Amino acid sequence: MATYVAITDPDDPRLADYRHLRDVQLRQSLESEHGLFLAEGEKVVRRAVEAGYPVRSFLMAPRWLDGLAEVLESTDAPCYVLEESLAEEVTGFHVHRGALASLQRTPLPSVEDVLAGARTVVVCEDIIDHTNLGAIFRCAAALGVDALLLAPRCTDPLYRRSVKVAMGAVFALPWTRLPDWYDALPQIATHGFTTVALTLAEDAVPIDESVSGLDRVALVLGSEGHGLSARWEQSAQRRAVIPMREGIDSLNVAAAAAVACYETARREIAPPG
Repeated sequence: MATYVAITDPDDPRLADYRHLRDVQLRQSLESEHGLFLAEGEKVVRRAVEAGYPVRSFLMAPRWLDGLAEVLESTDAPCYVLEESLAEEVTGFHVHRGALASLQRTPLPSVEDVLAGARTVVVCEDIIDHTNLGAIFRCAAALGVDALLLAPRCTDPLYRRSVKVAMGAVFALPWTRLPDWYDALPQIATHGFTTVALTLAEDAVPIDESVSGLDRVALVLGSEGHGLSARWEQSAQRRAVIPMREGIDSLNVAAAAAVACYETARREIAPPG
């Protein structure tokens, strides 16, 4: 069972994992150095612990202790209990959800392990906004995607903002980073997937037509600003577009992911042979 520790000093060194949460660069450096990440909110904390990530500690306002009692009973990690006003001094923002946990990162699986048994995957190139990546994970989990693959320059899906927006979906879906950017899509194709790039290319066809009849599909999404790189657009086996009203040529990448995942989930699959 967790050890409850009452905290009255915001400068207590035991709270180091929870400081400067608004400073993205500092947090990324700190989390990388110590191999940790944070989960925020009752549901997300619960899902992170249930997913098997080792707990370093909890930080909670008293009113959240009962709601997470069974989670706290499952670990020997310390639980730092402090008033919400004091938590705000420590973290730099109002922790309105009342509960935070610091967890240890675990080694990422191989691409081969992530793809094993999967039929639908999402592949992200250079998604750099934490909110967008979290929303993509949430859409993918809700709409039947089996796994996600991230290009090397994608942002961190375990960053607090991504985890929060994903509502813990990052703990439910297998994911990993691609070791090679240039030949990533041809390599995915060798595992039996048809790579379908969402793009405004002239030869792109409607997304429902692009995925129809396919058994294993890899949906490929580009960056928020410029979309897919020329290399990924050209190396994808198919190019797809989401039909839109005249005068509107694009959606936010997370919205596009939701539409593409939905269409792919309802595709008709050609019978063997």
